[in-house]
Amino acid sequence: MTESTALYERYKDALRRGHVAAQRGRLDDALDAYGEAARVAPDRALPHVGIGQVLIRLGKPNEANAAFGRALDRAADDEAALRGRADASVRLGDRLRAAETLDRLAAVVDAAGRRGEALTLIGDAIDLAEGRSRRAALQAMVDATDGDPALAATVAEPLARSRARLAGPVGPEPAPPPAPFDPAAAMLAVETAAATGDREATLHAALGAARGFRAGGQLHAAIDVCYQALATNAADPILHITLAELYIDRGWRTVAADKLVLLSKLVDLTSDDATRGRMCEVAARVPDDPRLEAICA
Repeated sequence: MTESTALYERYKDALRRGHVAAQRGRLDDALDAYGEAARVAPDRALPHVGIGQVLIRLGKPNEANAAFGRALDRAADDEAALRGRADASVRLGDRLRAAETLDRLAAVVDAAGRRGEALTLIGDAIDLAEGRSRRAALQAMVDATDGDPALAATVAEPLARSRARLAGPVGPEPAPPPAPFDPAAAMLAVETAAATGDREATLHAALGAARGFRAGGQLHAAIDVCYQALATNAADPILHITLAELYIDRGWRTVAADKLVLLSKLVDLTSDDATRGRMCEVAARVPDDPRLEAICA
């Protein structure tokens, strides 16, 4: 077996392990396997698509967006990467970028002979972000389809939806995307709230800062800010769940499991079903721990 053949076999094996782990909900294992595939075949887009899809499921749209961007750097017309970037952009509140991505995806699928899907995608883009050029593009595609009776007959349903959308009122321009996360401002908000002794404000600011740091891959900073909030909110279950998620992100699964086991005792006392549900969602990321299986059975 040649070296190139051996590398390709390693790539396929890592990719397969990533797919299997993702399908079985073992998301951290999936990330590891897709990461290995990306290292073995750095020119391939598919591992980065897999990473992005897993990160979406883990609630990390910022990191997922970066992964889909890497995939598109390697394959500009990759449909899965374009769909993933649109999804991540919506989750990040960037409706304009999501719409622009759907515009691009519509062109790709139309070139592949899937006119009905292209009509639907442009319509979805208009729903995300109104714009004269986007409406004009949809009108041009509708007109071109109407000019081909055989084609129009095969895409009757999406064509009808597109005509109805064009006949309706023009919607408002999309709201601007949220301001990017500012680590310094986030930490100042936490410290100011803590200095005034406001427990709720401290907790709110700390959880927001933790989300921002986590989205940017700054896990140590996210953990540190949660520790700051523990000083005044030691019994808050959401804070402990957030810490458990961060521990898992760091690979500290045993520490995360220990925290969730302790938290379950508090949840038993309060009979808080909503908190138990969220706790068990996080516990699912620590498979094969009999303590957590018993708690969330």
